[in-house]
Amino acid sequence: MKFTDGLWLLQPGVSSHSPAECRAIAREGDHVLAYTPTRHIRHRGDTLGGPLLTWSFSSPLEGVIRVRVEHFVGGASRLPRIPLAVSGDIPLSVEETETEVILESGGLRARLARNPWSLSFEHQGRVLTRSTSRGAAYLTVNGKPYLREKLSLGVGENVYGLGERFTAFVKNGQVVENQNKDGGTSSDQVYKAVPFYLTNHGYGVLVNETGHVSFEVASEHVSAVQFSQAGESLEYFVILGPTPKEILRRLTALTGRPALPPAWSFGLWLTTSFTTSYDEATCTKFIEGMRARDLPLHVFHFDCFWMREFDWCDFRWDPAVFPDPQAMLRRLHDRGLKVCVWINPYIGQRSPLFAEGSAGGYFIKRTDGSVWQTDQWQPGMAIVDFTNPAACAWYAGHLRRLLEMGVDSFKTDFGERIPTEGVVYHDGSDPAHVHNLYPILYNQCVFEVLERTRGAGEAVLFARSTYASGQRFPIHWGGDCQSTLESMAESLRGGLSLSLCGFGFWSHDIGGFEGQPPAHVYKRWLAFGMLSSHSRLHGSTHYRVPWNYDDEACDVLRHFTRLKCTLMPYLYEAAREAAREGVPMLRAMMLEFPDDPACAGLDRQYMLGPDLLVAPVFSQDGTVEFYLPSGRWTHLLTGAVVEGGRWLREKHDFFSLPIYVRPGTLLPVGADATKPDYDYARGLTLKLYGVKDGHETICRIPTLAGGTAAQVRASCTAGRTTLEWDNELKDLVIEIPEDKSRHLPKPGARSWSSQD
Repeated sequence: MKFTDGLWLLQPGVSSHSPAECRAIAREGDHVLAYTPTRHIRHRGDTLGGPLLTWSFSSPLEGVIRVRVEHFVGGASRLPRIPLAVSGDIPLSVEETETEVILESGGLRARLARNPWSLSFEHQGRVLTRSTSRGAAYLTVNGKPYLREKLSLGVGENVYGLGERFTAFVKNGQVVENQNKDGGTSSDQVYKAVPFYLTNHGYGVLVNETGHVSFEVASEHVSAVQFSQAGESLEYFVILGPTPKEILRRLTALTGRPALPPAWSFGLWLTTSFTTSYDEATCTKFIEGMRARDLPLHVFHFDCFWMREFDWCDFRWDPAVFPDPQAMLRRLHDRGLKVCVWINPYIGQRSPLFAEGSAGGYFIKRTDGSVWQTDQWQPGMAIVDFTNPAACAWYAGHLRRLLEMGVDSFKTDFGERIPTEGVVYHDGSDPAHVHNLYPILYNQCVFEVLERTRGAGEAVLFARSTYASGQRFPIHWGGDCQSTLESMAESLRGGLSLSLCGFGFWSHDIGGFEGQPPAHVYKRWLAFGMLSSHSRLHGSTHYRVPWNYDDEACDVLRHFTRLKCTLMPYLYEAAREAAREGVPMLRAMMLEFPDDPACAGLDRQYMLGPDLLVAPVFSQDGTVEFYLPSGRWTHLLTGAVVEGGRWLREKHDFFSLPIYVRPGTLLPVGADATKPDYDYARGLTLKLYGVKDGHETICRIPTLAGGTAAQVRASCTAGRTTLEWDNELKDLVIEIPEDKSRHLPKPGARSWSSQD
């Protein structure tokens, strides 16, 4: 929100009060308090009247400083906060002088200048960002109160993140409204708003609010990020890096690390699509069609119309279409498939559960105590109130029945169109601040019933909406996109921005959701989709089976599905890293190469895990331009070796794209091209890509349970390459792609040398 009219003036109806000086410092436990009047105090008469802003500084983790600024505090208890994975605070180091107060946590310093007031954040003597004169402010707009903070940006400083944003990848110059909306992928609206940004200057900022925070990113003031919200308080965390990965590690230590999805979820998902006509015979025809064409398939998803029309959600199979769902689910399992079904948190008026939920008080209510209803989606629908523990138990009970029947996962759709006015919640929270938090409560309810019923290692969602800390309940997909190359590119921008907010796993509708993609779009999207953490064929009005496009589409899908299955030892280890450290599988180039300025704005390519560079093809004729950082990169599919540190232009058919292996990589390739969940250590091929003399690299082979089957160390000394591993690897093959050599270590061996 813009409060000013240029540099000197305020917008009509705006009054602004910024801290002038620090009048007093106090300590309450591990918190340091600063009191800042908004005018200079020359005599006692100046203390009469306000505003007086109260600042609270604390540290929940090393390298993280919490800042809270308040005017009136009377309504603070009704404001929900972002769920945090830590409780309590650690002591801040405090140094006071006559002119300033210095607070420190894990190398991050907050320097508070007393008079005039200023606040800066520093690391190793370098200022990361600062709030100076007229930075923070208590404002009124036509009498309505707002709190604002404004943190400086340096020369060449780029801002990233702020949720799944489909606009330009670098957010400088944008106005970003932090509110979940159901607006598709081709606008500035988002399903996944996250009030977090990081910059290439070594820090990140998480605004610890669930309400509608407005960001002016180098827009209202071109050398600052401004964030504001209506109300009497504002809280944020400054998170030290200094590298982007370290920022994300600290962010996810604060808000929670992603759960590790089961290995089967990394395979190919096929859905019925949305408004298509289907029954068991139709679904079986698709499944058998995939098998007849030797197309690996691992998950089958039933979208909305598995339930009767107008009855969403009653969590009951439409008896006219699926007369014996339990037997059908058993038949699907016998084919080796997992099953996912669509749900949402809305209960239509005709649903048998509407009266049950109304009587139990399980729905969001109007201020007069009646059920809040709308016709936007299901006629007369109500919305489950997940702030009510009894409503959560009721909702989870219906899901448990489906899980006991044989369902394996849920697509948790919707959760964005949540009312903010004229309603009350069971726990008394301010509705304007529940809106963004709602999908967290919704997905948590569903995820936890999956964990209780299926076990912690088997729980996985396919969720559309979320908020900060929502990475704990994977996975998320990009929402409703058009079936065009442009929409494919905007989906990638959204995924990259979301990944820079700590989300480890992300997917998208292969081919696009709206409309019928041309065959060339579908086939290009297949490559992109199968080289994402999770891969789903889904559409709106058209089936997404490949033979609906052309015969070659089947071959392309087979090619990339088999490729992904063989890459699972590498991919599942990258997934373990996401769950263990908070570093995502889909990685922006600037995340992996923060010291290469050419990577700062790249948004049409990415790293899949630490070692595979992927540049999807966004042109009809197969031409693609991309950047390779320095070093000798090897094309995974062809073995061609290319010198990096430059831009390249290539042309690819539908069976290829730029997918390059990072120099010095030890890449584990599995033996099974038909499924994602198998013994990764048996029949393994280790491909060694040019470890330099004096260097070493480590490769870990995961188990399906999330453990480590073996650790392999590759090193090079005086031109001699050596591999050593700590557990037996049966039928191991070692390949050196650059010289096209292939080696078979002796059975039972725990090492191999290029001189053997």
